[in-house]
Amino acid sequence: MVAIVGPTASGKTELAITVAERLGGELVSVDSRQVFRHCDIGTNKPTAAELRGLSCHAIDVVDPGEPFTAADYQRVALRAIGEIAERGKLPVLQGGTGLYLRALLDGWNLGDAPPDPALRAQLEQRLD
Repeated sequence: MVAIVGPTASGKTELAITVAERLGGELVSVDSRQVFRHCDIGTNKPTAAELRGLSCHAIDVVDPGEPFTAADYQRVALRAIGEIAERGKLPVLQGGTGLYLRALLDGWNLGDAPPDPALRAQLEQRLD
């Protein structure tokens, strides 16, 4: 597995595409916004033309407004990485969401607890 990470607009996607082409890989997005469908421009998702036939996983997973946690991402990405490896290809992680990257690389146990809006509101009130 290769990880190409860094800040916004640093050329990660183009580099990841080049690496995947040369090493026989598929991309796995590590971006907390690219998981949302219909948010292509604001998230700078790679276009079909930019991908040049490569597969890109962990994008367009849920609709905007649907909850999607780091645990959800971890499940989606680990499944994609496993499938890529089963095909004999190299998973090429690309993106800039550090939380998602750490969850993958460090194997965090994030559990399956669903989001709790009431608890979140209570904790946010404490901050005010």
